[in-house]
Amino acid sequence: MGAVTGPTESAESSSDDPPKVDAQWPQAEEPEAEPEAEKDDSPKRKHSALREGAILVTIAVVLYYVMLTFVARPYLIPSESMEPTLHGCNGCVGDRIMVDKLTYRFSKPEPGDVVVFKGPPSWNIGYKSIRSDNTAVRWVQNALSFIGFVPPDENDLVKRVIAVGGQTVECRAATGLTVDSKPLKEPYLDPATMMADPQVYPCLGNEFGPVTVPEGRIWVMGDNRTHSADSRAHCTNLPADAQRGLLCTGDPTAGTVPVDNVIGKARFIAWPPSRWGGISSVNPQANS
Repeated sequence: MGAVTGPTESAESSSDDPPKVDAQWPQAEEPEAEPEAEKDDSPKRKHSALREGAILVTIAVVLYYVMLTFVARPYLIPSESMEPTLHGCNGCVGDRIMVDKLTYRFSKPEPGDVVVFKGPPSWNIGYKSIRSDNTAVRWVQNALSFIGFVPPDENDLVKRVIAVGGQTVECRAATGLTVDSKPLKEPYLDPATMMADPQVYPCLGNEFGPVTVPEGRIWVMGDNRTHSADSRAHCTNLPADAQRGLLCTGDPTAGTVPVDNVIGKARFIAWPPSRWGGISSVNPQANS
């Protein structure tokens, strides 16, 4: 029997060389390091969001200020002088109205318009500030006034225009309220006011006039005639006329309001929701 002289298969497998690895066998991959930009992205995004938020808030505040100053502003009705058109009284929830500041930049107040105006100097006698002496409280009151939640600390008033420059207004028990000798139709008057005793209130107040309204001025009255301190309450009287109860026969500028003092036209009631609606501008001189 011949001997096997070449190496056997078992001899080859016992070699000291390490086993070869199949190139197609999956190998574990090391995790890739995050880019430096992604690591620092979160703080940058937060800073950017805060900056954008601050810019948006600033823009909103500026736009709101511009609107309140030049376009429209809310006002609180604090008294009953314009009942039933506008509701207000001490200790109750008064109407909050939106006042249009643009209209009278291009036109003038007309009879029947409900307007907000600054009281002339002669109307401010006896006016007392309604602000607190406490600085912090006063600051809060002013801020709330700016958005219409409390009355402004100034003699801003709301009344209805009855006559304008060049017209003559007067009232007598026999004829009622007239403009240029024509009686007015006033459907907006408080029905309770209309029931006033004519012996006590011959003109829903005292008889007055005639008053010829100077150019550039207006004669205003409240819809709640027996409870309104309007043009009638601020006019001057000749002594002899005053003694017999006839008012407003003196200086015609005393009871009238400069058109330049008009802040704007009352457009609608914004609050409370139960009172939402427009504010009518009924011309009392129409068809009179």
